[in-house]
Amino acid sequence: MRKTELLIPAGSLEVLKTAVIYGADAVYIGGEAFGLRAKAKNFTGSEIKEGIAFAHEHGVKVYITANILAHNDDLPGVEAYFQELLEIAPDALIISDPGVFSMARRILPEMEIHISTQANNTNYETYRFWYQLGAKRVVSARELSLSEICEIRAHIPADMEIESFIHGAMCISYSGRCLLSSYMAGRDANQGACTHPCRWKYSLMEEKRPGEYLPVFENERGTYIFNSKDLCMIEYIPEMTAAGIDSFKIEGRMKTALYVATVARTYRKAIDDYNKDPALYRANLDWYRNEIGKCTYREFTTGFYFGRADETTQIYDNNTYVKNYTYLGTVGAVREDGCGEIRQKNKFSVGEWLEIMKPDGTNLEAAVKAIYDESGQTLESAPHPGQLLSVDLGAELKPYDILRRREREDKR
Repeated sequence: MRKTELLIPAGSLEVLKTAVIYGADAVYIGGEAFGLRAKAKNFTGSEIKEGIAFAHEHGVKVYITANILAHNDDLPGVEAYFQELLEIAPDALIISDPGVFSMARRILPEMEIHISTQANNTNYETYRFWYQLGAKRVVSARELSLSEICEIRAHIPADMEIESFIHGAMCISYSGRCLLSSYMAGRDANQGACTHPCRWKYSLMEEKRPGEYLPVFENERGTYIFNSKDLCMIEYIPEMTAAGIDSFKIEGRMKTALYVATVARTYRKAIDDYNKDPALYRANLDWYRNEIGKCTYREFTTGFYFGRADETTQIYDNNTYVKNYTYLGTVGAVREDGCGEIRQKNKFSVGEWLEIMKPDGTNLEAAVKAIYDESGQTLESAPHPGQLLSVDLGAELKPYDILRRREREDKR
């Protein structure tokens, strides 16, 4: 039985540390250039070094994205960047462009290379092609079914790894190769600057009736014809494992620490439960479903894994997230009096009931007894995001505990 890796995204050093503590086997990050998430905070060279050191201390690997489709002007910068990575020494690079791949092989001959989903990896000959060139792993295109992945596994070398998405946003375009953003906003999705036009609202306009907008669907406000539901395979760990997938990949390098912690912790427990005893996994399905619903999402789908996408995989009437919980902060230090220090993310007040989310899977409800600012002054509420606070919840707190507030029906 192949050992399954849980691969978690991180868009900042804070989120990387959260991913590590909440169950990642590996984390993928982007530097300040050449990755496909221009809006993510991304990592400076010093932050990459600190993140790798932290991850390695906890037995977790770090992969760095360099998966743009490069233009001529990009190549000198790519070469300089790879020279820097010689010293930084991540565990692998994620690459899609053959030219960038060639440069990595020349400059970093010992570096493990993974082929990004951007390379449109849809058949076993493509996998074998990259393997012969020296790639260790290929990320499967989102358009593949589980039966196709099984067939790929049967036709590639046993030591070659398959990485597949198990959770997160889906792209309307073939494995992310989208031109809409470039055409409509002048920002190239394949250079990391996607404006996500697939989430916009569209109407139909007939050529001879300019200015008269017709609904594409029976909705007077127009329709979100490209807006896909999010992938969620938490109920199909056995099928994903049986397909011979080596790494279960979570999408989301622009997500919050709360999102990353929620998804990482849930999939970590599901994978571990299944490996321990499939019956234990089946018995805990309701827990996984409940917990995964505590992160933001757009409704869930199984994508292409069990067949072609159809009208049930899209959301036609809105482009908003389902948001059941709000992220309030992650505990840093814990004072001698038991108060936890947090960098506050959203407003909360004394007397509110919060949930303390712990890395071991425990959730504790607690009322806010007191809030203190940096000078020790008491506050009735904390309305200013980014403020450093100390919080008394009357419960034992530890570093990396996450505070979140339930936004739907109040149990109390």
